[in-house]
This record gives sequence, C-alpha cells and structure tokens, in this order.
Amino acid sequence: MEPQLLHRVADSVATVVVHHPAKRNAMTAAMWRALPALLDALAGDRAVRALVLTGEGATFCAGADISTLRESAEEAQGLAVRAEEALAAFPKPTLAAIRGHCVGGGAQLATACDLRFAEEGSLFGVTPAKLGVVYPASATRRLVSLVGPATAKYLLFSGELIDAGRALRTGLVDEVLPEGELGKRVAEFARVLVSRSQLTQSAAKEFANGRTDRDAYWSAQARGSGDTAEGVAAFLERRQPRFTWSVPTSG
Repeated sequence: MEPQLLHRVADSVATVVVHHPAKRNAMTAAMWRALPALLDALAGDRAVRALVLTGEGATFCAGADISTLRESAEEAQGLAVRAEEALAAFPKPTLAAIRGHCVGGGAQLATACDLRFAEEGSLFGVTPAKLGVVYPASATRRLVSLVGPATAKYLLFSGELIDAGRALRTGLVDEVLPEGELGKRVAEFARVLVSRSQLTQSAAKEFANGRTDRDAYWSAQARGSGDTAEGVAAFLERRQPRFTWSVPTSG
C-alpha cells in the first residue's frame, strides 16, 4: 500500500491513521498536502463530533520523509505548517493516540491536537537541530504553550528524545497508558467527548487557543442553541442530555 492517510468514521469519532509503515509512518509531501483537505471534509461532516489521530502499527509518526527535503526544504516545511495549522484549527476536539516514536513532524502534528494520550515506551523528540532546519514559528509557539520555554528549548536545542514519563511531567502529553491499554482508553475517552456539548467544546477551544473577538458570537450561539436548557433538564431528570448544537458547516 502506498504511503497515505487512512480514515474512518464510527460512533461519531473520525480516526485518521498515518500509514507509511516502511518508514515508521514518516509523512511524505503528498500526505502533508492531503491532510488539510481531509480535515476540512471531516469538519463539515455533522456525524463527526471528535477526531483521533494515530499512526499505523507500533509507531505514531517518525517525522517528515527526509528524502523530501532534498528537493526544497522550504517547500516541505510550508506543507507541514499548513497541515499543522489545519489540524490546530479543526473545530471539534482532537486527540493524538501515540505509540512508539513521535518525532519531528510527528511531534508537530501531535502538539497541534487538543490532547495527547501515549502508551508507555513512547519516545518524543523535536529534531530540526539535527538537520539545520529552522523550526516553524507557529510550531515553536505551540510547543512553548504546552511545555514552557525551558523544556521547549531543551527539545529544540538538543534534538534529544524524551520518554513518556518526562513528556507527561512536562505537559507534552495528558495521559500515559500501560502497554496494550491505549486503544481502550482512547475509545473510552472519545465516547465521553462525543456525549458532551459541542457548543461548550467549540467555544472553549477558541477561548483556550487565545481568540478574543468572538465573545458576542458565542453568547448568541448559547442563547439560541437550547443546549443549556437541555443540559439543566437532563441533570434534574437524571438522564443523559441530548445536545443538538453542532458546528456550522461552510459553503
């Protein structure tokens, strides 16, 4: 099978799989190009309420396919940045499910997700200093926002790999699971995400990401959505709420 991004939708969760096992799921130029369009399609699918990004087999993503840098490192980086920004802008909750190596471009994708769950034994690295590449400003700022400037500098200056325990302590990942339990935990947490209010999640995502010009918009959405009334009624009636607000589709 050619290197590609696979995807499926089940139980309101879209799962995107980085599939290039011959090179530890390294991202080719074609895969970087394909990701924004795929995300746009999934964002517009009302059946999708959350997204999980993972890698084929025992590796999340070992980075960009280095052979692509021989042609034009600047062009390759531009493709990666556009894919990263598309993932960060996905309007529904995103979760990276990480096994094995999460390095370089793989770390760039993982940090663009809202949350990161990792299996014990996973390794993380941000490795542009090994190649003489300037790490993108957007990815650097995102890394700093997660781990702080000191750990970001450690990772960027050295290119050294850190284990899942250190990644958890520094805030690079949110949960670390014993071997064999990642899939179960991700599926369990995804069910939690899809049961909650998309209105709350979408507004919280924008606010947490620093957007400051949409307070009035979200107040209007809340007034017209019915989600608050439904949530309160469900709580008082001791039943699961049936939230109806969904992310508006474009076009």
